[in-house]
Amino acid sequence: MTDWKIPLYKIFTDDEDLRHVNYVIKRGKSWAIGPEIEQFEAELSSFVGKKFCVTFNSGTSGLHAALQAYGVGINDEVIVPSFSFISTANSVLFVNGTPIFSDIEKDNFGLDANLLEEKITNKTKAIMPMDYSGQSCKIHEINDIVKKNDLLLIEDAAESLGCTINGKMVGTHSDCAIFSFTGNKVMTTGEGGAVVTDSEEIYEKLKLIRSHGRIDVQNYFENPNISDYVNIGYNWRMPTMSAALGLAQLSKLPKIIQMRKDNAKYLSSRISKHSEIEVPIPKSGSDHIYQMYTIKLKTNEIRNKLQVFLTENGIFSKIYFSPIHLTKFYMQKFNLTHGMLPITEEISSKILTLPMFPNMTLDEKNLIVSKIDEFFESIS
Repeated sequence: MTDWKIPLYKIFTDDEDLRHVNYVIKRGKSWAIGPEIEQFEAELSSFVGKKFCVTFNSGTSGLHAALQAYGVGINDEVIVPSFSFISTANSVLFVNGTPIFSDIEKDNFGLDANLLEEKITNKTKAIMPMDYSGQSCKIHEINDIVKKNDLLLIEDAAESLGCTINGKMVGTHSDCAIFSFTGNKVMTTGEGGAVVTDSEEIYEKLKLIRSHGRIDVQNYFENPNISDYVNIGYNWRMPTMSAALGLAQLSKLPKIIQMRKDNAKYLSSRISKHSEIEVPIPKSGSDHIYQMYTIKLKTNEIRNKLQVFLTENGIFSKIYFSPIHLTKFYMQKFNLTHGMLPITEEISSKILTLPMFPNMTLDEKNLIVSKIDEFFESIS
């Protein structure tokens, strides 16, 4: 179905977004490496509470660059969740490292800190947890393991910009954190990502990796002098227009988050009456910004039937996420099997992500509720 009554997400945009982007377009120059890039980076680092920020053309390139900047490479192992988007694991392969999958806990679907030490070997270089759907993993417990074993903590916070845990922003508890600004995120630049860190050394390395390994003392396209290239690098720069859009989106991020929270509260208050549904709520000291609204059903059979029913009624739902370790590529490359991560596999078989976006109308929310009610009446 392509003509959904309710899509999985809608982008929240306003005239301020248009004004920021139009200004760059009408300026007629610096569409690449424009001043809005550094301005967006400065405001984002200030918002999160980290000293430095480097923007990228995607969250995936940000993950890749972060691992490369920290020197992760051949023979290094990085512990990652399988319950994540595939770039979490792929980024480790990009730098010729080995992703080591570890299981999650049932509380907030983040890496289970109690299982990490059994995964650590003399090859382990980093632990890379993922903050699922808009709430933090148990980052403090994971950080304790990291410090005890003298490892790196690289946080995949693609889905959790603006979330807090114990009163501090997600991204402030790790060596570095990666955010994504693709279309379905809480704020978006269309495509885009960023890495935040307190390390000036890593900051300088990230800038080189992002732009061909080139030292830029001024805008490359406005510099008549020969540039020096001191390292290997890529073309992973964020376009200026995307950064301009990011500035506008960031300015209303608290408003967007509150709208999501209000919508989630409304849905939860009306569908939690069904004993077969576990609704998402903040857990373990973490705030929840509801980048996604994911429910857990009692059984895989009920989940599958509910998704079919919602689709038949024009309501988009999606399974976020299927286990990475059970994809064809990873099973074949690393000889992985079903049953090796029982909690990941159980959770993935029962979860379903429902529509969630800031400007959901009351009619849209009520249609979701009424169709879920209708479904459970039909199977009772």
